[in-house]
Amino acid sequence: MRPALLAELLGAFMLVLAGTGAIIINDVSGGAITHLGIALSFGLIVLAVIYTYGDVSGAHINPAVTIAFWAAKRFPGKHVLPYIAVQCIGAIAASSVLKLMFPDHPTLGATLPSGSAIQSFVLELILSWWLMTVILAVAHGAKEKGVVAGIIIGAVVMVEALFAGPICGASMNPARSLAPALLSQNFDGLWIYLSAPILGMVLAVWSCRFVRGECCCPARC
Repeated sequence: MRPALLAELLGAFMLVLAGTGAIIINDVSGGAITHLGIALSFGLIVLAVIYTYGDVSGAHINPAVTIAFWAAKRFPGKHVLPYIAVQCIGAIAASSVLKLMFPDHPTLGATLPSGSAIQSFVLELILSWWLMTVILAVAHGAKEKGVVAGIIIGAVVMVEALFAGPICGASMNPARSLAPALLSQNFDGLWIYLSAPILGMVLAVWSCRFVRGECCCPARC
């Protein structure tokens, strides 16, 4: 269990450092990275973490994914809280490093709704449902590294960040949103990013069962 928890901590650290780091550096460099570059950063770091730690911990790096895997009966309940705890610790550690390097940045890459709260909530819900639907379809197990799973999941994250990022931030991850919010004291709309991803990903489990029956993993059917 210890290697899996360490893998989740390090994976969440990498995700937040690279993803929110891209947002911060884009701001301080006058847009050198661009919105496309930020979306690529999130997608590629997710891909890299899956191939690095997927066979150790499943590379959830996201409390909502962990909860959804448990809801799908593909992850033991006794490991849910430890996974969520280390994911949050890893994310907060990354935001702490970024805070040290960029102390004057106002948000540290926090996800903030640019329109109404309900608009961002609905977008985050749908994006999270979409992401988890893909994860359930391509991941063969909670602790397995598929040949193409990382590419597909990373691509979905990138596409979602590309088209929805300017409106809702395209977080799909409570830990990713919580960490910069805590370090920057920017809590505007945080409830959206803590609740919508969990609801959306659990909905994905239900919709998967509706489409495939009781089996949420094609490899096991």
